[in-house]
Amino acid sequence: MRRIDLFERVGDGMDWWLIWLIVAGLLIVVEMLTLTFYLLWLGIGALAAAAVDVFFPDAVLVQVIVGCIVALVLTIFTKPLTRRFHAARGFKDSPDDLIGMRGTVVEEIGIDHPGIVKVGSETWSANADETIGKGETVIVVNRGSAFLHVNKWGG
Repeated sequence: MRRIDLFERVGDGMDWWLIWLIVAGLLIVVEMLTLTFYLLWLGIGALAAAAVDVFFPDAVLVQVIVGCIVALVLTIFTKPLTRRFHAARGFKDSPDDLIGMRGTVVEEIGIDHPGIVKVGSETWSANADETIGKGETVIVVNRGSAFLHVNKWGG
């Protein structure tokens, strides 16, 4: 019985350059939605891996290493640029606009478990310092990376 290595080409039809291009495309599209710059660098790393595959089609491990190095170098050397961009006067992250907006509780929020609120046309996971029932109106007081912190409106 023959052992198959993790990075060995499985079959003759495996086109890694195509897989790298698909991954790069997906990362770049998601980057356009999030504007974090990190996914852009990963996408460019995947493009670099695709370029390596053109010259060294059987060296999948080399492709992975080159892709990781490119993404890491871009992340490290562009950090001051992205920091300056985010600190620029007038820059406002769109989710920050949620603070102060009113929403409606879609799924009850408990002290020990998050619920779901609808703010504008979007639904968010939310937590609160008190239990807030379904259908009640809330105001967004803070935003984390995945959760909104809300209080009862008028209470």
